[in-house]
Amino acid sequence: MTRPLNLRHVISPALRDLVELANLHDFDRVVEQIRNVRGCSRPVNLTGHTATLDAATNTVLRAYTTADEPTGRLLTTCGNRRSSRCPACSRVYAADTYHLIKAGLSGGKNVAETVRTHPRAFVTLTAPSFGPVHNRPTTDAGKVLKCRCGTQHPDGDTELGTPLDPKTYDYTGAVLWNAHAGDLWRRFTIYLRRTLAARFGMTQKALNAALRVSFAKVAEYQRRGLVHFHAVIRFDGPDGHTTPPPTWATLDALTHAAKEAAQRARVTVESDAIGERELTWGDRIDVREITALGDGELTDRAVAGYVAKYATKSAEGTGTVDRSLICRPCGGRGYVRGPDGYRDLCADCEGTGQAELIADLKVARHVRQMIRTAWDLGHLPEFADLKLWKWAHMLGFRGHFSTKSRRYSTTLGALRGIRRTWRIEQARAHAGTPAPEENTTLIFAHWTYLASGYRPGEELIAAQVRHEIAEAERTKTEGEPWQ
Repeated sequence: MTRPLNLRHVISPALRDLVELANLHDFDRVVEQIRNVRGCSRPVNLTGHTATLDAATNTVLRAYTTADEPTGRLLTTCGNRRSSRCPACSRVYAADTYHLIKAGLSGGKNVAETVRTHPRAFVTLTAPSFGPVHNRPTTDAGKVLKCRCGTQHPDGDTELGTPLDPKTYDYTGAVLWNAHAGDLWRRFTIYLRRTLAARFGMTQKALNAALRVSFAKVAEYQRRGLVHFHAVIRFDGPDGHTTPPPTWATLDALTHAAKEAAQRARVTVESDAIGERELTWGDRIDVREITALGDGELTDRAVAGYVAKYATKSAEGTGTVDRSLICRPCGGRGYVRGPDGYRDLCADCEGTGQAELIADLKVARHVRQMIRTAWDLGHLPEFADLKLWKWAHMLGFRGHFSTKSRRYSTTLGALRGIRRTWRIEQARAHAGTPAPEENTTLIFAHWTYLASGYRPGEELIAAQVRHEIAEAERTKTEGEPWQ
């Protein structure tokens, strides 16, 4: 009989737990699980079992149960795309996004390689001004000039993006613009097609029969806390990427249509509290050609890498928090319904509706005011459907960070499916079991969610795994360090 470990002299709980893990019957499997999820910051813990049966003979071909695991559970990735929450999963998401965008530009992943000959443009749409902010203006030669405040701000200055006069800055307009940016993009795509139809003197139905407009976009936060969109827009034939667009669908036509559509897109917001607002795109509309080959700045590879980089970012670059501020028990309302049906003050937030008081957040003044404005607007009856209190930490933006048209290229789900199939095949080959014939097997599985996160000792191992992965990435980019 094995004597229990006496670890009372070990002060650190994490180190004490690591020693206990190291004395399990299969510590290597513990490490293997953590490496399999690439040191995911908050993995999902599952318990359960699965079995693969031969449908004809009812013979069990493969079986797995978490009861055989040294810790009694299976770790799976959290799948969070945000790098601030999980660097490991965000790297996978960025890689998938890169291949999705790249396939729509160069072909591959079931996309015809002839798409590289189609007109393609990289379009940037920005927000309008809601008041002057501190910035770093530059000349065409790249020389940094003084800001309107009279200071030449260094790169990374915390004042950059903040209002010159916070008292006159239109915080309400800025938050409402973020909240309606997704709808503004939808209207841009509508006017893009309408503009093209008008340019070529045809109806939209006739245009759709001859030309398909495919796109993929990603949102990025500016330092002033407003989002802007980077989009890849491509002309295809009526059947998508497999057919070339008509000869009259040129890059010049795409450029003209994108600029005019951005100027025509409007969203009108009406409210008794703030009056009527017309939300539009900003004056800075950039449309540039994407080249298939060469050393230009906007090659297929460069654009795919650029979009993938921002697909894992959130609003944290502006200095805000990366978590929701609503109180979960009351849903941000500040009250709960008692047994008698009446509103009772929420005991968790004391009626504020906030899990963390906005006044206590460790953020800059400009960011705090954006958050507070979003929270206050969200509680106006006319903006109740926007649920801005839920998105206050996102400064009002409530859309998807990355979207694409149906036939732009492959999908993230398809890429995950390919990766899952590859891993299953690798595991089967490692176990030495024969490949099952299609339509002859049945899979039975039962899984139960247990918890999220690591044991204290596992967290130490995960930190080492994340460090090794980061070092491998750095070495791949920068090369081996000098001895």
